[in-house]
Amino acid sequence: MSKHQQAQALDITAIDPGLGPDLGCTLQDMVLDSPDVGDFLCHFSSLAASRFSTDTKTVMCGVTVVRRKRGVVAASSDERARRLDTLQNSFGDGPCLTALRDRSVVYVADTTAESRWPQYMKAVRKEGIGSILAVALELAGEAEAVMNLYCVPAAGFGEPRILAAEAFAEHGAVSLRLALRIAHLKHTRDDLTSAMQSRTVIDNAVGIVMAQNRCGREAAFRIIADSSSHRNIKLHDVAASIVASVAGERQVTAHFEE
Repeated sequence: MSKHQQAQALDITAIDPGLGPDLGCTLQDMVLDSPDVGDFLCHFSSLAASRFSTDTKTVMCGVTVVRRKRGVVAASSDERARRLDTLQNSFGDGPCLTALRDRSVVYVADTTAESRWPQYMKAVRKEGIGSILAVALELAGEAEAVMNLYCVPAAGFGEPRILAAEAFAEHGAVSLRLALRIAHLKHTRDDLTSAMQSRTVIDNAVGIVMAQNRCGREAAFRIIADSSSHRNIKLHDVAASIVASVAGERQVTAHFEE
């Protein structure tokens, strides 16, 4: 039985009706309404904080995603959660970084009694945090992510709430994978647009040099390439200066459909 199934068996909707089947739809709507991954994570962390907070237990949430070649993106439900995540990164270790590294769940029931990460525990106690729950999100190799839940009182998460948090993280991971794939498609489109734009500028510059020097395409390209090498300027920039000198335009539009 998976953690999600265990959570369902314990009826996590008794903890909060918002943790039921509609959660997946809510998160996917957030993906579609968010312009980028960072914006989605902001909504996700705010939703997690509100779902796990009660009248007697204030919960804050921070989320960190480590993407290949695209760096780290993080978000938090409020300023205190952001400070707590930043503090842990400054120490280089802690429950959240351990969960991220080991792809596991790490629970600190009482920050005053926790013997691991003593410096970080001292720092979070100064922030008024009594317990911490860190849950890794499974992203199927696309990236690594962790959800950090900070609770003001100690013993903020009993077994049912831990299982509910894991179920929440499972739903979140599905939607985050979707957000990352959409972002990847956008980056690919932007890279293609940039490449086509650069190629258009170079082609225009080659045509200008061919006309001015009454030479063939290969010879014209070699003239531009040699200028780029001798002046230690990018080929695209040399081409753009040639086009600008003739047409007075710095921006040349590539003619293709997106």
